[in-house]
Amino acid sequence: MTPKDRIAARAAKELMDGDIVNLGIGLPTQIPQYLPPDVEITLQSENGFLGLGPLDGTPVQNLVNAGGNPCGISPGAAFFDSAMSFALIRGGHIDVTILGGLQVDQHGNLANWKVPGKMVPGMGGAMDLVTGARKVIVVMEHCAKDGSPKILDRCSLPLTALAKVHRIITELAVFDIQDDKLILQEIAPDLSIESLAQKTGATFVISNTLAEMIQGAST
Repeated sequence: MTPKDRIAARAAKELMDGDIVNLGIGLPTQIPQYLPPDVEITLQSENGFLGLGPLDGTPVQNLVNAGGNPCGISPGAAFFDSAMSFALIRGGHIDVTILGGLQVDQHGNLANWKVPGKMVPGMGGAMDLVTGARKVIVVMEHCAKDGSPKILDRCSLPLTALAKVHRIITELAVFDIQDDKLILQEIAPDLSIESLAQKTGATFVISNTLAEMIQGAST
């Protein structure tokens, strides 16, 4: 499995049967393929859907997810305008949102919408989602392409939201954020605490129940 596959497979284990879930674009969209058969979720999309499904057959014209990619619709799905969609989000009706991240820090701050100097198509619904969802999980590779850590003591990029992230899942570890502290809950097999610390730009506390990171099965 690639690092992104491992992250998606691990993140799928966070979802419970019956959850209403919003998935960010990119890596998070891979998560549903790793759901066990006894877990059924309802996917919400900020562009006006409740009940997104996998693309099956020929794409339907103008039927796209929030990232602009063709998608399918599950039986019983609902369509509505953006006002209703964001009322669901801002009203606390989304159980879990799982988003990608450029940076996350030990205070639960998230930066995932803008790199200064680069063109940005728009902030999308991330700011509303991380504020309104009951649980916020960030999934991302542990380090940037240049090898620099993406988990920091303080984000340096423009923030999406302050103190809203509950859990971080990378290919190397699972961290919870509590009381401005990173708590290491799981670590990848064959990786030492020292090696993980070298790749992490913030200090962390080791949980008393530290476990080996759950490895999802490939589909």
